[in-house]
Amino acid sequence: MRIGNVEIKGYAALAPMAGVADMAFRELCTDFGAAYVVGEMVSSKGITYSSEKSWELLELSEKERPAAVQIFGYEPDVMAKAADFAMRYSPDIIDINMGCPAPKIAGNGSGAALMKNPQLCGDIVQAVIHAVPVPVTVKIRKGWDKNSVNAVEVAKICEQAGAAAITVHGRTREQQYMPSADWEIIRLVKQAVSIPVIGNGDITCAEDAAKMFEQTNCDLVMVGRGALGNPWIFREINSLIGSDRPSLPVSEAERITVMLRHIRTLCEYKGESVGIREARKHSAWYFKGMKNAASLRKKAGMLESFDDLIDLCKMISN
Repeated sequence: MRIGNVEIKGYAALAPMAGVADMAFRELCTDFGAAYVVGEMVSSKGITYSSEKSWELLELSEKERPAAVQIFGYEPDVMAKAADFAMRYSPDIIDINMGCPAPKIAGNGSGAALMKNPQLCGDIVQAVIHAVPVPVTVKIRKGWDKNSVNAVEVAKICEQAGAAAITVHGRTREQQYMPSADWEIIRLVKQAVSIPVIGNGDITCAEDAAKMFEQTNCDLVMVGRGALGNPWIFREINSLIGSDRPSLPVSEAERITVMLRHIRTLCEYKGESVGIREARKHSAWYFKGMKNAASLRKKAGMLESFDDLIDLCKMISN
């Protein structure tokens, strides 16, 4: 598939998960077959107000292409300025967040709250498109709540405004991340627009991806929580969809090797102090399903250095 002039070679993308989809994890998922990655969402006001923390979230490496930066906000002119500034980091795509359910985001009129004002969604898309030379995409939800399911309407307006693709998460803002995602709304959006549609919600294995393609006719699936501690999911999806063969199960040894590689890179990019704090949650995800997982996760929560993690892994091997 293509998003504007950007070719996407593969079947699954990495979702822009805040606090997770940083450069180290995006590079790792790309190595395991993610066809496209989207960085953590960045505040448009933070960018325009010269927040170094916001600027850091815009950084991309050449190891993770094609890649998008995702911005959020509710003011078309500020979003346009932020997108223009983001071009200093050479993103292949600018993605607009219209789906974040977090109170501090949606409660401020951004994220999923934009879906309560479809015309504003179109105005933001149009403003950003005029500000940047790369394709502009949007990520939306099913709607705000069960009484305002308007993903099809918002998708049409964004397409008319010039959006190059639309990602649909099959839950309302009210539902947050439970219960199961509604894939039917993804199918309806796909029927309603002519631009690529990316399906998002409840992809936890290759079989889920195959079912989503079949049920929705979407152009690409986006994996979020299913990739946590499990970058192999992209390899598995590519193998099943591309060759109709399941990939080999991941061994415990490979799981530990990849985890150490991931955390080592995380510490290199952010410094060991910050990196190892973030490693606590990542290592807990990697340990899921392993023997004595509960004890391992508890010990992961107390990591103070990379050497601590190595020692923990030696205990597993023994």
